[in-house]
Amino acid sequence: MRSTLANVEFRTVWLAEAQSTVGDQLTIVALALMVYQRTGSALLSAIAYALTFLPALAGGLGLAQLADRFPRRSVLAVSAAVQAVFVGAMAIPGMPLVPLCVLVVLARLAGAPSNAAQNALTREIFSDDERYLRSQDIRGITTNTAMLLGLASGGFLVTAAGPSVALAIDAATFAISALALARWVSSRPAADNGDGSWFGAIRWVAGQHRLRVLLGLSWLVGLAVIPEGLVAPLAREIGAPDQAVGWLLAADPLGFVLGVFLMSRYVSAQARKRALGVLAIVPTACLLVFSVRPDLVLSLVALAAAGAAGAYIVTVGASFITWVPNELRGGAGGLYRTGLRVAQGLGVAVGGAVAQWLGSATTAIAVAGAAGVLLGIPLAVSWARLQRDETETAGAL
Repeated sequence: MRSTLANVEFRTVWLAEAQSTVGDQLTIVALALMVYQRTGSALLSAIAYALTFLPALAGGLGLAQLADRFPRRSVLAVSAAVQAVFVGAMAIPGMPLVPLCVLVVLARLAGAPSNAAQNALTREIFSDDERYLRSQDIRGITTNTAMLLGLASGGFLVTAAGPSVALAIDAATFAISALALARWVSSRPAADNGDGSWFGAIRWVAGQHRLRVLLGLSWLVGLAVIPEGLVAPLAREIGAPDQAVGWLLAADPLGFVLGVFLMSRYVSAQARKRALGVLAIVPTACLLVFSVRPDLVLSLVALAAAGAAGAYIVTVGASFITWVPNELRGGAGGLYRTGLRVAQGLGVAVGGAVAQWLGSATTAIAVAGAAGVLLGIPLAVSWARLQRDETETAGAL
């Protein structure tokens, strides 16, 4: 990791993403509290919260193409600068709710191309597979830690200083990111030279068997995150106190950070790729513990273990981007990230419906675990065959 962080360009992209992630969590908390304080409506507060995610999903497939059509440094810097303007406008005291919500949507749309550009640009910075995978490990650890820190400090900061101050801080993080990216990241030409079709990357990915398998492996996360949407009823069922809801929510991301660190420290890139199919099944397999209605301690251990095993997703994402031609990586990255988010959103929704139907959160989580194992086995077999075929092809050469 030290050699990866020694690269000035990656360090700039990494720090820009980290500070913006913290700022985004402040915005989420500030927006929810601001809407609730003005309207007293839990529904409107929830809708405002949803607005922070929906534009990223809508723009992920279309706007991600910009990361191929324009220089990626420019996409990152302009995206950050535009978000700074929109979030800065949100910070104006007394901003009416309707313009505020419009600004939320515009800010999120402006940020839609940035993740695709980050992934593609990082692959350009690191041509070596091992170092690129380490860079994604660092990003995974940092993003999850930044989200935890932002949410943990967000409530205190917003209540102590006010929502406008929190939003102003978020705007400042985007402005700093834009300046840093323009200053310390090298300029590279647009990857596709303007020759690519708008959805060419999506069509190309659809024709690649190994990339379809990787997408399937990534979508298993949609089942693994189901406990996050059921923590309140889960805590009640296992007889845990109200404060345990926060512990149950924190167990998965904390486990993920630990899992990514251990994999990065002790497992080579090639070993991780070979075991990817099996690793993808483990997070949902951990959820089978809930079939015996565990106590709080065992629940926390199971969720932390599922989070740690979920570190496989870093290798999935890195392998996906590596196998896509450079001129298509922006659009393909948008497809990958959008699919991942949709799978997570649908997973939580379906999990809630199943829990309501069965009348039990623990049973719904166990069902999700069983479904993940059953769906993961054929994907793991397909992945093993792909690895075997690649090994035989390399041996023949």
